[in-house]
Amino acid sequence: MPIDLSIDDIRTAAGVLAGTVVRTPVVPAAWLDQRHGTRTFLKLENQQVTGSFKDRGAAMKLASLTDEERQRGVIAMSAGNHAQGVAYHARRLGIPATIIMPTQTPFTKVERTRRHGASVVLHGRNLSDCAERAEQLIKAHGHVLIHPYDDPAIIAGQGTIGLELLADLPELDAVIVPIGGGGLIAGIALAVKALKPDIRVFRVEAALYPSMHEAINGLAASAGGETIAEGIAVKTPGVLTRQVISALVEDIVLVSEAELEQAIHRLAEEQKLVVEGAGAAGVAALGQLAGKLAGRTVATVICGGNIDSRLFASVLMRGLVRDGRLVRIRVEINDEPGLLARISGMIGEHGGNIIEIYHHRLFQDVPVKLAELDAVVETRNARHVDEILGALDAAGFKSRLLGRTEVEGRTV
Repeated sequence: MPIDLSIDDIRTAAGVLAGTVVRTPVVPAAWLDQRHGTRTFLKLENQQVTGSFKDRGAAMKLASLTDEERQRGVIAMSAGNHAQGVAYHARRLGIPATIIMPTQTPFTKVERTRRHGASVVLHGRNLSDCAERAEQLIKAHGHVLIHPYDDPAIIAGQGTIGLELLADLPELDAVIVPIGGGGLIAGIALAVKALKPDIRVFRVEAALYPSMHEAINGLAASAGGETIAEGIAVKTPGVLTRQVISALVEDIVLVSEAELEQAIHRLAEEQKLVVEGAGAAGVAALGQLAGKLAGRTVATVICGGNIDSRLFASVLMRGLVRDGRLVRIRVEINDEPGLLARISGMIGEHGGNIIEIYHHRLFQDVPVKLAELDAVVETRNARHVDEILGALDAAGFKSRLLGRTEVEGRTV
């Protein structure tokens, strides 16, 4: 074994965690079967108490501490899920916890961590700054560091997901796992490969943060940028986890921001799930893996559901735009009475529901005797949009869609 961790250690972790973390369900996703020709299941780690698989590793690591270490208290660096997992289980075990979070961490994540009983220190702009502050506090107070992924106890805790997957789906052919630092996929790979050596394990990274891919292949680091999958936006992947992944995990799939966003939207609409960007990465990767997995039984881990409410709302609305179910139509009209009512009536007659309407006279680059009318319209699909535009054109109104959004495979 690349590291001193075996299936027996993961089974021990399962015993330790029994009753302290949620044994999350595995549910079918028929809509993905229809799209990709697979038999697809979702492991719902977003149903953990803190909304993430991080509960498992945090609970296992904290349970492994000696009485002396517990008295010294623990410290962790995190901008979200690891922070909440450590805070919640530290309080449950009566262990003082300090969490270092970047100053730009969303208020909701900071407050959730505090509500779970941790002392939160806001410091710096990124996790590297947080690590420096954590080292200072460790030297000053002797706190025990709870690493988010590069720790055998953490990996064993996350590996219990693999045991549960094969218990529920013994016929499983492949697992697709999101990867940041690598603790989740390392634990799962160790578990499932020990029990079923021919099972295939695929790793998924955000295209903006291909850190593990670059580390394993000796490539120059390029990670950076704004990603919706902040839970796997890791610049420095684990060393222990890298060994496991190199030995046991197959191809990497890099998913774009557009693919991640669409996966979040589809999971909400088709599966009725609230999923964060990292949690949706496995679903986002299915399109690229469909050729390899057609006809196979496949599972992916929905590793978290802690998405900001405003961001989630934006993703859903942008999804309606992408599907052609919410469009903004611009119509050039003569500036004369009655035309606004006529155009509104035509859109309504053809089944469009006007959400907002804007009548531009002064600030648009149009002749003084003309005006532009912008209508935000709810529609059934892209074909329905074409029907409305066709009706406007047939009536002599010059109309077009604003923006360039991918609608059912075409740019509009």
